[in-house]
Amino acid sequence: MVNRKLSHAEISANRAKPETLHQVEKMPVVVLLDSIRSSYNVGSVFRTSDGAMIEKLYLCGYTPTPPVKDIMKTALGATESVMWEWVENPEEVVKKYREKGYKIAALELTETSIKYSEIETGNFPLLFIIGNEIKGVNQALLDLCDFTIEIPQYGIKQSLNVAVAYGIAVYEMRKKFDEASGRD
Repeated sequence: MVNRKLSHAEISANRAKPETLHQVEKMPVVVLLDSIRSSYNVGSVFRTSDGAMIEKLYLCGYTPTPPVKDIMKTALGATESVMWEWVENPEEVVKKYREKGYKIAALELTETSIKYSEIETGNFPLLFIIGNEIKGVNQALLDLCDFTIEIPQYGIKQSLNVAVAYGIAVYEMRKKFDEASGRD
């Protein structure tokens, strides 16, 4: 059988254990969620962040925080494996990480956005800003960015669900990070 499905036990045997998670090298990406409305989107971002093994997640503005039931449902335990913090002022987070040498980027359509596939490994470490489902990233945060990233749209709708867009972008970053680090 060429495509035998792995059992839950086989999958579990190959994943990081909570007690050793702090020893696992994280991708040098910190994510800032700015006023995300949907608890389901927040939970999905947690789960995707765990899969991509980011450094930390910041929840800002009116973004719901764990242990909101819908976050916990979609995160499936990732609120325990992803370091996170709620902060009132996202601009302070941006300034803090800029001082640490991080590049600052947002997932947003702007006049100068680059395609998500064009991000370069020289842009790590990176603080990556994800904005509100309706309004996007606020202009005050965009003004602090070194660059913005977009995901090209080919249909009638000119946007994706924020959690889906985040997943596409962060896994492209993971791919670039792994290639630069000599991983498969």
